[in-house]
Amino acid sequence: MNRSITILGAGLVGSVLSVLLRKKGYEVTIYERRPDLRVSQIGAGRSINLAMSTRGWKALELAGLREEIESIAIPMTGRYLHQDDGSAAFQPYGKNGEAIYSVSRGELNKKLMDLAEANGVKIYFNQICDHVDLQHKQLHLKDEAGNKHTVDYDLLFGADGAFSALRKSMTVLDRTDYQQFYINSGYKELCIPPSANGEFCMEHNALHIWPRHNFMMIGLPNTDKSFTCTLFFPFEGTPSFDSLQTDAEIRAFFEQHFPDAVPMMPTLMEDYKNNPTSSLVTVKVAPWVYQSSACLIGDAAHAIVPFYGQGMNAGFEDCSVLFELLEQHGDNWDAILPAFQQSRKPNADAVAELALNNFIEMRDKVADPKFLERKKIEKDLGIRFAGRFNSVYEMVSFSHTPYAFALNAMAAQDWLLAKIMEQGDYFQNIENATFAAGLEEWVKEYEGKVHA
Repeated sequence: MNRSITILGAGLVGSVLSVLLRKKGYEVTIYERRPDLRVSQIGAGRSINLAMSTRGWKALELAGLREEIESIAIPMTGRYLHQDDGSAAFQPYGKNGEAIYSVSRGELNKKLMDLAEANGVKIYFNQICDHVDLQHKQLHLKDEAGNKHTVDYDLLFGADGAFSALRKSMTVLDRTDYQQFYINSGYKELCIPPSANGEFCMEHNALHIWPRHNFMMIGLPNTDKSFTCTLFFPFEGTPSFDSLQTDAEIRAFFEQHFPDAVPMMPTLMEDYKNNPTSSLVTVKVAPWVYQSSACLIGDAAHAIVPFYGQGMNAGFEDCSVLFELLEQHGDNWDAILPAFQQSRKPNADAVAELALNNFIEMRDKVADPKFLERKKIEKDLGIRFAGRFNSVYEMVSFSHTPYAFALNAMAAQDWLLAKIMEQGDYFQNIENATFAAGLEEWVKEYEGKVHA
């Protein structure tokens, strides 16, 4: 007989997970600390737009929601770089027009909760979990009025985000490793509204980046023809959130560093002063599982910074992997939960490193002509050595290649690209038979490094 399952958190991962578990016949109940966002206002400036990629689409397909979400998703086929000198350049993400998709976090979450309830999931809102009693399998909850109550559970999933109540209760157990660290930059959300005639102000099938070395701004398109912009900026130093205090300082900073964006941001001052400044945390914990009765998933297990656009995608991939393990092991949770942790933990650690590395790439390297040249070479190698070479970005965003494999490939690709670029102009050299023969040998050596 199927067990009843309780989930903490009705966010993106909790909602998808609940639908997949219902498809397997489980009774599912979710306790969510926030009000129902379908009937209450979300605080402005608290959600970085999502970039849906291959891993995320798979989970939505399993849940039966892909087609509906595609209707509110905008394809972004590359980065549109707004350089410091006023020039601009488009950099495709893939070799064949592949895209990541801009999706509103709020709209996606609403549709997922609707789907969950339509499938028979019970969701209780305004339920703050103070503590999880792991030994007695009880949730200690309080409602919006402060009334406390306990709920018994049989099997519990903590999908309650980077500051998970389940994880907090697990970290006091013996032999639990826990690491939480912040980068020295935070973020603030800004907005580019539609133009006066109701159209996009910039190319909308692209992720816009203003790279400025130790800070940057990005812009993702929305279906209402606006762009959600996010400033990633140090907390302290010059310049920083701390150093911009007066209206004059704020305006002067934006006019100096983002002169092409300022005319498109009529609410810049209001947005900058009123929207919150939020921090960026990475969380690692082990184990994820307590006996066969509790398990962390999504950000609760592996919160990461947003610079690879993989936070949601990694959480959704957790759900897909768990679903596949259910197909494999049936109701044997004694087998499923350890296998889930064994499969996902190394990949979660790897994507955390990839995300931190990509912050440096987006902020610093995309402004470097050598880096842009490297990207062109990567594309050519992917075509010339199809099936043998794929850039790390393409592995992460456009395939189901394990994150750990992609991270391992990064050092090997750095080696290969350095060998190629130190020979001079690749696109001239490749016409030379001697260079082409040497390249074949280097690619073989690269494959050996990646598969070692």
